[in-house]
Amino acid sequence: MTTSVPVTEIGPADISPPKSFLEVRDLRVQFATDDGIVKSVDGVSFALERGKTLGIVGESGSGKSVTSLAILGLHRTRSNATVGGEIWLDGEELVKADNERVRRLRGRKMSMIFQDPLSAMHPYYTIGQQIVEAYRIHHGGSKKAAKQRAIDMLARVGIPQPTRRVDDYPHQFSGGMRQRAMIAMALVNNPELLIADEPTTALDVTVQAQILDLIRDLQEEFGSAVIMITHDLGVVAELADDILVMYGGKAVERGPAETVFRTPEHPYTWGLLGSMPRLDREVRDRLNPIKGTPPSLINLPSGCSFHPRCPYAGRNGDRSFTERPELVGSTHAVACHMPAELRREIFTQEVSPNL
Repeated sequence: MTTSVPVTEIGPADISPPKSFLEVRDLRVQFATDDGIVKSVDGVSFALERGKTLGIVGESGSGKSVTSLAILGLHRTRSNATVGGEIWLDGEELVKADNERVRRLRGRKMSMIFQDPLSAMHPYYTIGQQIVEAYRIHHGGSKKAAKQRAIDMLARVGIPQPTRRVDDYPHQFSGGMRQRAMIAMALVNNPELLIADEPTTALDVTVQAQILDLIRDLQEEFGSAVIMITHDLGVVAELADDILVMYGGKAVERGPAETVFRTPEHPYTWGLLGSMPRLDREVRDRLNPIKGTPPSLINLPSGCSFHPRCPYAGRNGDRSFTERPELVGSTHAVACHMPAELRREIFTQEVSPNL
């Protein structure tokens, strides 16, 4: 028996109809622990159209994966979880929907590629059995027809000898092959929303490129909306149409991928770009990591959560220490107290030459 997640109303309800295929409005996910309330996601909003890719980036603990699990309704089994806000998928609100309705949508209308297929897959069942189960839950039909569907999907994602490998167990696949099998399972029901959570983690660069090419090709074939969750900016640069940068459970910058990469405006985004190796410029002796550590989601700093690590926190009349910045902007939105003109000046004169 599953435990329903308590749904809280936080702020005024926005009952206007959604304009995009996926709309997340003021999403808040909190977990009650012995040490206090963990505010894993705190007021995140974004939209995504069919056929487009949104890249969600940030350090570990920024709230990326919790956001994706909330969309799929996977926090509903946790009695200590509280979910607020709205999640609209193709005109249907999911936060307040009952468990059975979300379960029917999960796997068919929306699906997920988990970052560790070895732990996400059951070790006692063959690859084929697990794909067959994912298919028959939503389509029924005979086991023979479902197995043929599984073989066809394994072939489509590049598994060699799929007729034979369909009867292998997860441990008999290499890391790259397991990830391909996970993608086959996620796409077996032709979902309209695909969430990929760190899909290339622990894979060598050659296999990473193959997996990213595969996701891109399958997106074009199925027309799915894709959310790519990663800490690797090189991955989102390859695939994303838009980028959402998260820090401390909040969105700090959102905009078109080209804009965020070429003219980022938030100091945290500058830090992420500065810590990424570049192949198109002369190699430096060292990368420039962001100083300090991510904040505790139980005891967030006052004001801007990034101010203890921000070298520019004193350039806005000390507002960073006392006031929480809001995400401001339409096409390119930034949560920073510094005026836009000052941010652009700093980026052009101080940041860009060192990236």
